[in-house]
Amino acid sequence: MSIEDFSVRGRLADTGEGITNDELQLAARNHGMPLEGLRYDVTPPGLHYVLVHYDIPATNAGNWLLEVDGCVEQPLSFGLTALRAMGRRTIRVTLECAGNGRATLQPRPISQPWLSEAVGTAEWTGVLLSDLLRQAGIREDAVDVVFTGADHGIERGVEQDYQRGLSVEEALDSGAIIAWEMNGGPLPPQHGYPLRLVVPGWYGMASVKWLRSIELIDHPFDGFQNSVAYRIRTGPDDPGVAVTRIEPRALLVPPGFPDFMSRHRFVAAGTVPLFGRAWSGWAPIERVEVSTDAGVNWHLATLDAPGNDELAWRAFAYDWEATPGEHVLTVRAYDASGREQPIEAPWNRGGFVNNTAQRITVLVT
Repeated sequence: MSIEDFSVRGRLADTGEGITNDELQLAARNHGMPLEGLRYDVTPPGLHYVLVHYDIPATNAGNWLLEVDGCVEQPLSFGLTALRAMGRRTIRVTLECAGNGRATLQPRPISQPWLSEAVGTAEWTGVLLSDLLRQAGIREDAVDVVFTGADHGIERGVEQDYQRGLSVEEALDSGAIIAWEMNGGPLPPQHGYPLRLVVPGWYGMASVKWLRSIELIDHPFDGFQNSVAYRIRTGPDDPGVAVTRIEPRALLVPPGFPDFMSRHRFVAAGTVPLFGRAWSGWAPIERVEVSTDAGVNWHLATLDAPGNDELAWRAFAYDWEATPGEHVLTVRAYDASGREQPIEAPWNRGGFVNNTAQRITVLVT
């Protein structure tokens, strides 16, 4: 049997088909952030969402080297001591998986079955990517920058290291850092120990973990994770559009207390404080609206003062005068670029960029 025959191909779920064993296995390996974790300005590492494409590799900070080569004036190699000597920069970044919301689509793309919890905000400490590239010297023929991680596997029949590419302009202007700390401590193994890329504003697939090489090339990068995966397609033959920056999204901390299985919520009648976070990778959040009647009427939420990191999430609050009966809560976010969160996002074959508005069913007693 060949690799192509042994590797599972992407497909859409049949009508009425439940979560498959393969999806369940992925869901057991990866995890979202419990929505009550939205209470934290900075997500504790154990609550931050995790997606590992292949295996968490065995790594050692003591002998780890990061190679910078290709279309550069001087190829360089850095150990962690040399990187730390270049200085420290700490940035607060909200990361969201590009497939967040996939499991709610119909038909459902068979893959990691995210609902809405594939998000987290952390403080990452490291050195600016732009400083590394400028130290190596960017040649005039450089077009793209390719980032290679230590995780290795097979996807849709293609054996590969996990790699992503950015244009030279994106790499220099994104504010990306090569990070060795998360929330003031060493990177946990599942978050890229000992070194990872963090690209503010972009969906998480761009922030390559277990980073071991940076190569500048003289042509657009056509690796699997850029040219095949992470593209918005409506059909199998559609070349698609690349997934890039995070679309606006707001999420509420579910109020009251839950039913174990359904996660439906129960609250007492009266004033119910609602709280959540909103973010966008395109521009700062400038407005959040809340509905307590499934989107019939909308109310302006109160936003916290913006922080120094414009693309990190922003807190919002709204006091709901809850009356007895069943209610459906929903929220939507607007950013300063004019983008707004839809009530229902368009379907696509990979289940990417689904920022459909959250819906929470609440029984007021």
